[in-house]
Amino acid sequence: MENIWFAFILTLISELSTGIGNVIALFVKKDNKNFLAISLGFSAGVMLYVSMIEMFFNAKISLIQQFGEFKGYLFTILAFFLGIIIILIIDKIIPSETVYVDS
Repeated sequence: MENIWFAFILTLISELSTGIGNVIALFVKKDNKNFLAISLGFSAGVMLYVSMIEMFFNAKISLIQQFGEFKGYLFTILAFFLGIIIILIIDKIIPSETVYVDS
């Protein structure tokens, strides 16, 4: 039953955050693309952070159970940074095209 209340509180906090973001959007000029870009970047960063932290700790627990404490920590950290390096390589290999939108 405790898990249900914890999940409910987290959902409530996320919904209140959405409401606060909506109120902020009401007071910003409609053509402010810089604010929109910063806001979207921030929200994407928060979602990535939450996902990464949850996966990181689950991976750490699994790897510690499999390989022991020292090797589990080591493999978790190495896999994390290896993932970052792979993403950087993919980002360099795949060409990107900048698209400008005129308003």
